[in-house]
Amino acid sequence: GQNWEILGDPTEGALLTVAGKSGIFKESWTQQFPRLMEFPFSSERKRMSVVVENTTYRIGDLDLLMFSKGSSELLLGCCDRVQIGDHIESLSAERQQQILDENNQMAAKGLRVLGFAYKPLADLPPEGSEATSEQGLIWLGLVGMLDAPRPEVRRAVAQCRQAGIRPVMITGDHQLTAQAIAYDLGIAQPGDLVLTGQQLQKLSQAELEQQVGNVSIYARVSPEHKLRIVQALQKRGEFVAMTGDGVNDAPALKQADIGVAMGITGTDVSKEASDMVLLDDNIATIVRAVQEGRVVYTNIRRFIKYILGSNIGEVLTIAAAPIMGLGGVPLSPLQILWMNLVTDGLPALALAMEPAEPNVMQR
Repeated sequence: GQNWEILGDPTEGALLTVAGKSGIFKESWTQQFPRLMEFPFSSERKRMSVVVENTTYRIGDLDLLMFSKGSSELLLGCCDRVQIGDHIESLSAERQQQILDENNQMAAKGLRVLGFAYKPLADLPPEGSEATSEQGLIWLGLVGMLDAPRPEVRRAVAQCRQAGIRPVMITGDHQLTAQAIAYDLGIAQPGDLVLTGQQLQKLSQAELEQQVGNVSIYARVSPEHKLRIVQALQKRGEFVAMTGDGVNDAPALKQADIGVAMGITGTDVSKEASDMVLLDDNIATIVRAVQEGRVVYTNIRRFIKYILGSNIGEVLTIAAAPIMGLGGVPLSPLQILWMNLVTDGLPALALAMEPAEPNVMQR
């Protein structure tokens, strides 16, 4: 037994794991298929492609292969053929529907689904030609992976609800995946409204402001949609905390009243744009921070009430003496100093250190 550890992006790690289970290891494959260029992932295309030199499986006189992976629905739209076993056939409408049904079945189980496709090439495509190069692909298949929520998240979501905080899920994943996870965690109940990026695109900002109070799940959204959602919530008078980890999340993190970046998976840009960084990337930590903030706020109020109460007593005593015709000063400077230092300071300090009350998160 060797112990393997995933470094970097968890999605890529899951794909390397499933390849390893089939006996395919990155080191040998990068020698067989040296990478020449790539079209990086973008939130608009929701896919990425690499072009490799084809030294192993020659297809006629074509020396290069392009491999693409990403959102299954969008990638399927770039394919016109499908590989079944060793032969390639044209992608019929029936076959396309069959693939989409399979994709939906996997997504409904809460799996994150990626589509894979490829095509042979004669020449390297020019830089920035994603729109034209990622067409006429040959569909390979789907991979589903479970991005399992941490066990403590369900409890953290329940605590949020008790504390008067409404959790909302905003994700780039398929809406069925988002729904399955949101129901499991208690972020949404069956029957709650779900908005996809395409539907959101058609709404004006005023219409979005009307909808935003009832929607708990936003799926297949782009970075600019996140910003619009935050602005719409703020327009309704809500106080918004937003979590994010990517460069694309930076505008929404900056716009939110409290931007929360991820310390482990987060990019430097997202950390810079946020007000708070989670060192353990765990939503339960946000709930603990809210609890701590409420304890501090409650204790400050106790402290101020006590100090004000005792000081007003002193002021009234000193002010009432001449009015009531009592001669002299009722309290000597030494007595006032004694009261301020000993009877004010120490008990007030004790009040400031009070632990949390049991119902602090139910208020």
